[in-house]
Amino acid sequence: MNLTLLDEPFQVTKEQVEFYQKNAFIKIKEFLSPEIVAHFNTVISKKVAELNKVDVPINQRDTYGKAFLQLCNLWVQDEEIKKLILSKRLAKAASDLMQVDGVRIYHDQALFKEAGGGITPWHADQYYWPLSSDKSITIWIPLQETPLEMGPLEFSAGSQEILLGRELSISDESEQVIQKNLKINNFPHTIEAFDIGEVSFHSGWIFHRAGANTSGKTRKVMTVIYMDKDMILKKPENDGQKNDWETWCPGVAIGETIDSHLNPVVF
Repeated sequence: MNLTLLDEPFQVTKEQVEFYQKNAFIKIKEFLSPEIVAHFNTVISKKVAELNKVDVPINQRDTYGKAFLQLCNLWVQDEEIKKLILSKRLAKAASDLMQVDGVRIYHDQALFKEAGGGITPWHADQYYWPLSSDKSITIWIPLQETPLEMGPLEFSAGSQEILLGRELSISDESEQVIQKNLKINNFPHTIEAFDIGEVSFHSGWIFHRAGANTSGKTRKVMTVIYMDKDMILKKPENDGQKNDWETWCPGVAIGETIDSHLNPVVF
């Protein structure tokens, strides 16, 4: 498989940077080739099947469990997946959109929403992250064409400025409270399908969600979370942030740059 595209920087435009800076998300078509997407669909699906330990029927799980199967840091467990997660193509685009001098990996996540899987409630990712600034970004990479019935990612443009809801984990409560507040403030809500090779980038504090998967197939997505290469670890404010500190930033002290062996500079 020819993966040289992953070493070729993607040149984001001035307009794309401006859109991201205003809205805290952007979708970019043809970011990856269909061949590369198909290749990693096969590779990542195999690894998820190998590592997945969830055997509870989907109708017996809580809201979070119904939303997706979640496997993390596959880049340290598979050399082929590592080529995608630490690719210059992803990292440079992330760096340019955030307007920082370079990025480190925070961690990755395979998010597989099974057929019949429920919604992913409204939330902001950075609720879980002990990061001292908002210079974090998640790249959402669908491993197949993702029509609306499969539950693609949805964004509330500009909602990174809203504080209400940041204190909530992914839950039924976050869905209700955040949805109500976003409607009151009339933030634009983007719900669109994803084409093959199309990916999205979103910041840690923008509110987003995903619909249920009403199709008969698993919605397979790989996500990559990067942060400013100079990101400082802050004192955790909840159990999720404490767990992330121990899991993704081992050995890093509060007030220090997050530069553990799990956080190499990518670009």
